[in-house]
Amino acid sequence: MLIGLPKETKDHENRVGLTPSTVRTLTRHGHKVLVQSGAGEGSFLSDVEYQSAGAIVVPHAEDAWAAQLVVKVKEPVAAEYRYLRRGMILFTYLHLASDRLLTDALLECGVTALAYETVQTEGGKLPLLTPMSEVAGRMATQVGATYLQRTHGGRGVLMGGVPGVAPANVAILGAGIVGTNAAQVAVGCGAHVAILDVNHDRLKYLDDIYRGRLQTRNSDEYNIEEVVYNADLVIGAVLIPGGRAPWLITADMLPHMRKGSVIVDVAVDQGGCVETTRPTTHSSPTYEIDGVVHYCVANMPSAVPRTSTFALNAQTSIYTLRLADEGLDAIRMNRPLQYGLNTHCGSVTYPAVAREFDMACVDPLEALEGPE
Repeated sequence: MLIGLPKETKDHENRVGLTPSTVRTLTRHGHKVLVQSGAGEGSFLSDVEYQSAGAIVVPHAEDAWAAQLVVKVKEPVAAEYRYLRRGMILFTYLHLASDRLLTDALLECGVTALAYETVQTEGGKLPLLTPMSEVAGRMATQVGATYLQRTHGGRGVLMGGVPGVAPANVAILGAGIVGTNAAQVAVGCGAHVAILDVNHDRLKYLDDIYRGRLQTRNSDEYNIEEVVYNADLVIGAVLIPGGRAPWLITADMLPHMRKGSVIVDVAVDQGGCVETTRPTTHSSPTYEIDGVVHYCVANMPSAVPRTSTFALNAQTSIYTLRLADEGLDAIRMNRPLQYGLNTHCGSVTYPAVAREFDMACVDPLEALEGPE
């Protein structure tokens, strides 16, 4: 199969979809890999390394996009829609439930689009979302600590305090992979941490692990208001797999929050769990509403691209190889990839996306039986 690796074009997106190691595996299986020149530079991976792994380095984006299987990190931006076409398999993060324009473009062009974030094992795990959730969760606390500094617009609170002065109060909404990793760093910094979730078993697990070093709370309206109003840093870590995140913090709540407090909404990719969330970039990462600093960068892990690229490829490579070896049969024969399929030949095949936009949803296997 002909596989394309275009350079990412999103603001400060320095990750890359394939490492030289993954390219070597693909070429040894007889596949041809086209790598756009400079695709790996942001992760300090050179064209020479890709060539040594067996790739063909091509000068232009359209050369890489001309492949049968295109592997990326982030969803195509509007300038890349012209490369989309029927017969292409696109394998990347998509987050379609918060992006109607991209959804429409994929449907109009008939692309077979598989989303990393919805690939799901029989046990309900999201193996291709997990590595970036781990990175984003740990980064959320680090970023929050930075923007709590007065020089960055925050209320001037040190995460761990000092002897005789209380540490920061950190509220984490969601106890999944993002929330757990955020809590790990926040507790390590010495902050007072409260983590909320609707899953009692998950809260019990964290309570057993941390033995009183963090507070677990049931996620309901009363408890959310209590911890958010007293927080210096709020981390939004809510996940509805493939669907839009619910608003747990409304605009009406902001005036009751501490002035100079910081919200880091990691759920921004899925629309955000804060009503006032709007996507920002690494070039312009924050804005302020009612005295509350909002950090809503939609590709946080790209700030540490080398770590993120290798962590992502460690999980995606097995699925990429299967798609390259078997084409659409890989989806037909692999349940996790069926969950990953979001669009095919003009049909939406992922229920949460269909519900968000009030569209019909076609079962993945049924869609694949239609004309290609």
